[in-house]
This record gives sequence, structure tokens and C-alpha cells, in this order.
Amino acid sequence: MMKLVQKRSKKTGLPPGTLVHIGEKKTDKVTVTVFNYAVDRCDESQNPSLDELAPPTDESVTWVDVGGVHKMEILESFGKQFQLHPLLLEDIANTDQRPKLDDYETCLFLVMKMLSVTDRQDIIVEQVSLVLGRNFVLSFQENGTDVFTPVRDHLRGGKGRLRHSGADYLLYALVDAIVDQYFSVLEVLGEKIEALQDLVVNDPKPETLRQIHALKRQLLFLRRAVWPLREATNNLSRSECPFLQESTKVFFRDVYDHVVQIVDTIETLREMVSASLDIYLSSISYRLNAVMKVLTIITTIFMPLTFIVGIYGMNFEHMPELKWEWGYPLVVGLMVAIAIAMLGFFKRKKWI
Repeated sequence: MMKLVQKRSKKTGLPPGTLVHIGEKKTDKVTVTVFNYAVDRCDESQNPSLDELAPPTDESVTWVDVGGVHKMEILESFGKQFQLHPLLLEDIANTDQRPKLDDYETCLFLVMKMLSVTDRQDIIVEQVSLVLGRNFVLSFQENGTDVFTPVRDHLRGGKGRLRHSGADYLLYALVDAIVDQYFSVLEVLGEKIEALQDLVVNDPKPETLRQIHALKRQLLFLRRAVWPLREATNNLSRSECPFLQESTKVFFRDVYDHVVQIVDTIETLREMVSASLDIYLSSISYRLNAVMKVLTIITTIFMPLTFIVGIYGMNFEHMPELKWEWGYPLVVGLMVAIAIAMLGFFKRKKWI
């Protein structure tokens, strides 16, 4: 289950910049993948010595992808090697961060929520922290499973303009890969909501109500993850950071448009879920009214019959009808006639 609020009690009383991991530990081993590339080459290495990591001194671009943020000594090593601010490292260790963009003069720091869908159509949420320097990009994930595979393939194959551009375009490629995954998640949620609406109309059950509340919770979390990202991507497209070229800001404006579209889609899906809840309550109320209607008709039919039975059930001595030869058939026939007459009346009024 996705948690809306993580426990922060272990940071209480600590000075700013203290590295404490907040959130769920999603992997035991920390993986480090390094790409160093230029126009004519792309070198890749797995789990190198952290002391060897440093910003490139030539015109090449370095991308360091880290899977796992729960080991503070590794974050401290990155802070020393790349001269990262202590508050930036603190935000990386806190996986309950709101999506945001911070300018630390020597680098840009972007926090995002990465969403993915499992084979069982469960939504997995993971925080991704991106650091942009002059010629390097650092990406910190909670675990090693991500949506950056197309970016790696483009770097290895030399496809597109990725290896012909700087670190700012690499940052755009990573951000765009995360945002594109949002559409896949929304597609899955949209299919669930459409199926739920059919179920609500045709066969509402208590389980349906639980599904509605689960979808409302997922959409609330999704809105919480995407809504602040609109401001962050807008600030990226308008940033005066010297690491961002004007030609790359155009691509960030395109990402901003995608985020706005995603926000609008989320609001539409939330309205559909709210409408499904209203339809569910209306369907349950309609079924209850239908049952009460049948019971009321039955009660109304039997009221005069009960009245007749009550009269002839009294133990008075002088009741002439009790001694009639055709008294019993007459009373039974009268009761049947009354019942048929009332059914005909209800039918004519279209109550049944």
C-alpha cells in the first residue's frame, strides 16, 4: 500500500544537513552504474570505486545512476566527490520529498516521483533525485528498477541527439522518461475505472465500494506526486542556470505541457471515481427502494384480508354468517376478489 506520509520521528532534534534515511528500504545492495560518453564513444562501468568518481575534466558527459539511498556513507562520498550541498544530500536520503527544483549555484537539484506498473497492474512508487552539474548528471533511485532503459540504449547505440548534446539534454531525457511513464499508469487506472463503472451499474457489491476507495487513494497519491511537478518543470524551462542551454529549455517546455495534460487527466479520473461512488450509492438506494416497494405492496394487499379474518375470528355468540352453508366459500371468494382488485389497481398505476 502506498503511504501518504512517512515517519520522520527519527530526525527530530537533529541539525539541518544530518543524513538520515526516511522511508522504506527497498533494496539491500546499492548499485552504481557510470556512463561516460562523447560524440564518438560511450564507456559504461558497474559498481566502480567511489573514490574514482568525479566530474569529468574534458568535454565528455558523465551520468552516474545510483540504486539505493539507504547507506549514508555512500551519499557522503558522493557529496565529497561532486561537492554537493549537505541539504541536497539530506533531501536525497528523505524519500518523502515533495517534487521540487532547487538551484544550488554549482548544480541543479530536481526531485520527482517515478511510477511503474507491475504485471499484476499494481502501481509502484519510487522517488528519484536528479542532480545536474556542468558536465555530469547524478540520479539517485530507491532501488535499481527504473524506466531509464531507453536512455541507456540510446547512449549505447549512439541513436538520436543524446550523445551529441550536453548534460542538460541528458537531464531532459531522464525527466521525459519518467513523465512518459505517468501516461502508462493513467492508462491502467483509466481501464480500471471504466470497468468499475460498469460493475457499479450492473452489479454493485460491498467489494465494489472497497475498489472505489482504493482508486480514490491511488489518484490522491498520484495527484500529490504530479501537481508540484508542474511548477518544477515550469521553473526548469525558465531557469537562468548556466548549465541549461536555451535549445534545451524548449524540450523542458514540452515536458511541462505533458505534465499539465497529466494533471488534467488525473482530475478527470478523480471526477469519474467520485461519480462512480455516487452511482454506487444510488444503485444501493434504488435496490433498497425496490425491496421496500414489494414489501409495501404485499402488506397493502393483506391489510383488508387481515381485517376480514380479524372480524370473523372474534368469539361472539351471535354471528349469523358463521352458520351459513356458503359462508366460508363466500368469505374466501371475497378475499380473493379484493386481492385481485388491488393487484389490478397497482398494475394500472404502474406501481408493479
